[in-house]
Amino acid sequence: MSKVDLKRELKHLYQASAKEVVQVEVPTFQFLMIDGEGDPNTSQEYAEAVEALFSVSYTAKFMVKKGAQGIDYAVMPLEGLWWSDDMSVFTSNDRSRWKWTMMIMQPHFVEEAVIQAAMVEVRRKKALSAVGALRLESFTEGTCAQMLHVGPFTEEGPTIQRVHDFIGVRSALAGKHHEVYLSDIRRADSAKWKTIIRQPMDPTPLRGMA
Repeated sequence: MSKVDLKRELKHLYQASAKEVVQVEVPTFQFLMIDGEGDPNTSQEYAEAVEALFSVSYTAKFMVKKGAQGIDYAVMPLEGLWWSDDMSVFTSNDRSRWKWTMMIMQPHFVEEAVIQAAMVEVRRKKALSAVGALRLESFTEGTCAQMLHVGPFTEEGPTIQRVHDFIGVRSALAGKHHEVYLSDIRRADSAKWKTIIRQPMDPTPLRGMA
């Protein structure tokens, strides 16, 4: 049986520095996604969305492992795209005004049919209405800036600002604010939570920077 660890293979995207902002190129990946809005700390919709994502992702993993492909792989971490009509809410921590797409990357060999079968299986075992809102979709970010934030989500503001400042002197913000959650917040001390802050940027440099 072959084993795949995408987090290790893509360590330049899933291991970030907490000391400096770096520029990365993010290719096209496929993600299991679900949309919503509101404060994740108080929204039942958010909690159900995350549970549905992980339930289907792990079910698909075991289907692939036990199936004809015989591939064992590590389920990727939870990620989130966040946006609002007013970008300033990202530094003011007004999460009630954030819209989100939560997602988990799926290896390229996990086909749509497997995801659909996993959704059917999860529905059979659990009463998760959010499963019906899941979708498998390709997603491309391209040129981005990223940095690791260590600590509670409510203290991300300065890290987000550093990423935005890094982009501001080189190019311009493009796309949606992106977070990659590397810690199991159910077990880890919030002071040690690790979150990659990623922001797409216009690949065209400012005049005089080329």
